[in-house]
Amino acid sequence: MGNKILIVDDEPSIIVPLQFLMEQNGYETMVAFSGEEAMETITSNPPDLILLDIMLPIIDGFEVCQRVRERPEWNHIRIIMITAMGSEANIAKGLALGADAYIAKPFSNAAVVEKVKELLQQKDEKK
Repeated sequence: MGNKILIVDDEPSIIVPLQFLMEQNGYETMVAFSGEEAMETITSNPPDLILLDIMLPIIDGFEVCQRVRERPEWNHIRIIMITAMGSEANIAKGLALGADAYIAKPFSNAAVVEKVKELLQQKDEKK
């Protein structure tokens, strides 16, 4: 079985193509439509990588990222923020909170797949 990827976004128009793209590349996918749902999924079935939007209902992506990074047992989880909030300040904040990469919307499918592969390969090399 491939690596597990959690896709977190409140827009089905983003989730559906990302899910298809990840599955086409051999990854197992899980989906969450809010930060709260993401935390429940991470707790019950930790993914290898999270594709994380920032603008989410209740708990935003920054907080999800911070909560994941606060838990040592989740150190293996890679986080890629995929968001329309592409300002330098938001990028700096996301990376400072522990995101491994930051991709601004609109994004290239090839760039997302490449970054996912790169981060999962790094994770596997550290085992």
